[in-house]
Amino acid sequence: MNHNRINKQYDVSHSLGQVAAGKEPADLVVKNGTLVNVYTGELLKNTDVAVKHGRIAYVGHASHSIGANTRVIDAGGRYISPGLLDGHMHVESTMLSVTEFSKAALAKGTTAIFMDPHEIANVFGTEGVRLMHEEGRGLPLKVYTTFPSCVPSTTDLEDAGAELHVADIAEGMTWDGVAGLGEVMNFPGVVQGEPKMSGEIRATMEAGKVVTGHFPSDDAQQLQAYIAAGVTSCHETVTREQGLAKLRLGMHLMIREGSAWHDVKEVIKVVTEDHVRTDNIMLVTDDVYPETLIEKGHLNHVVRRAIEEGVDPVTAIQMGTINTARYFKLDGDIGGIAPGKCADLLLIDDLRQMEPSTVITNGELVYDHGRLLAQFPSYVYPEKIRQSVHLARQLTADDFLLTSQSQGTSTRVHVIQAIENSARTAKTVATLPVSGGMIQPDPKQDIVQLACIERHHGTGQISLAFAQGFQLRSGAVASTVAHDSHNLLVMGTNAEDMALAANELARLGGGMIAVENGRVLASVPMVIAGLMSDQPLETVTREVKQLAAAWQQLGCPLNAPFMTFSLIALPVIPEIRISNRGLVDVTEFKLIPVEIIGE
Repeated sequence: MNHNRINKQYDVSHSLGQVAAGKEPADLVVKNGTLVNVYTGELLKNTDVAVKHGRIAYVGHASHSIGANTRVIDAGGRYISPGLLDGHMHVESTMLSVTEFSKAALAKGTTAIFMDPHEIANVFGTEGVRLMHEEGRGLPLKVYTTFPSCVPSTTDLEDAGAELHVADIAEGMTWDGVAGLGEVMNFPGVVQGEPKMSGEIRATMEAGKVVTGHFPSDDAQQLQAYIAAGVTSCHETVTREQGLAKLRLGMHLMIREGSAWHDVKEVIKVVTEDHVRTDNIMLVTDDVYPETLIEKGHLNHVVRRAIEEGVDPVTAIQMGTINTARYFKLDGDIGGIAPGKCADLLLIDDLRQMEPSTVITNGELVYDHGRLLAQFPSYVYPEKIRQSVHLARQLTADDFLLTSQSQGTSTRVHVIQAIENSARTAKTVATLPVSGGMIQPDPKQDIVQLACIERHHGTGQISLAFAQGFQLRSGAVASTVAHDSHNLLVMGTNAEDMALAANELARLGGGMIAVENGRVLASVPMVIAGLMSDQPLETVTREVKQLAAAWQQLGCPLNAPFMTFSLIALPVIPEIRISNRGLVDVTEFKLIPVEIIGE
């Protein structure tokens, strides 16, 4: 028991009581606002909020708490809302460090996140998780961690840079600021009672923390087995029917709206049409790009989308604040505006627009009318983390040629079909030409070459396959952001450009790149584990816009194509993927040949 911490908490609580009683002055009073009360669902006009030691002391008419040195902010009738809480997101997907992301998130009204750093865990294991967690602990943004559960996401179908075991999860649950177990993607393993998954869930439950989920299947029996095993939430819900099924079984529903995954329009119908209770519903982002952060926002964009679909603004804010705090058992500190809670407040002109003009965290003004006021400590990752791309050798065009077992001029192959704005893929079959014994891509059928190269241990392992749906007409693209093992993923219309893209990206230390006719069109260097840039938001946003334009130049019209591309290697979401070991049939969880012979 930490007696010093308990004594400090008591001292703060005592002081809060003295402010509420009018015996001590507040540090800060926000006066004359309309309170968004997420406990009762009310909007309360002419309300003040008094703050002491970073926590709320009094809510109501707080003139009695104003002293000579009290800072007073006149809300001028603006709405006073709790800071927004993102219950499930991956900072790595923003391409920014935790520090740079926090600047963008705070400016949009997010005051706490529950990050799942399983991307860096797949590259550097517990060490990577610890580094991101430590970076987050020193920021004005409250950064809670859900400790990654599935590293690698599967044990027999791919090779990551590291592996986490039950002992790692048990240790992680002791860290200050770890709020639960990260999304349990290996739902078949949970259902089948695999010792590793069962052990991780048990360690989390013994620590009194929540087990967050990832259940994209429609199998009703498996869903109940998954919930019964201890998983209590899911963000992989894409239909109204799936949402209802999970809510009816007591599961907490996380409705997602990110840069590529737009689930609010459909799933929010459980609220607007089925009129279910919303206590167990949260709004989350999951994956957001830098451009989205600047142009649309962070969680405030998700709340706005729910309102646009017909949800009452206060209800939408509840789903982005108190519901999330209660789920993670942190509602004693965050999620609402009441005595004793952390003073994380937003001043908003129009609830339907959800654009905060002022943001306060722990009683400190961190953002005001377009200006970021908070101080952000610098955080430098070790050189090991910045040197994460390890190839056995320089790659050549020959490495991207797939030999045919057929003796004819054409052959049938399995193809990964990408689906715009979806994490899922479709398994299709196509007939491709064979020339010189090599299976050729066919841009006329929108079929291009695909490769996955092991990049963690320099094994030289390369797998080849074919993809459809990106509409590339020329050139090649590559990425070390390749969920979840984050090997080097390359796709292109010709082997020469594919080799250039892979080699140049390795030279940059990872990230994303687009090339055409032997020339680099655009790149986003990500030297932190090959997943995150060390540059400011504005720089990364500019680079990402240039990359998006390059994808379009190559012929791709998709929304957020590099997000869709980065998931082509994720062997836990149906139907078919590529890993460094080969082509994966996710419905059967097994490797299958690319070429179809003898069927």
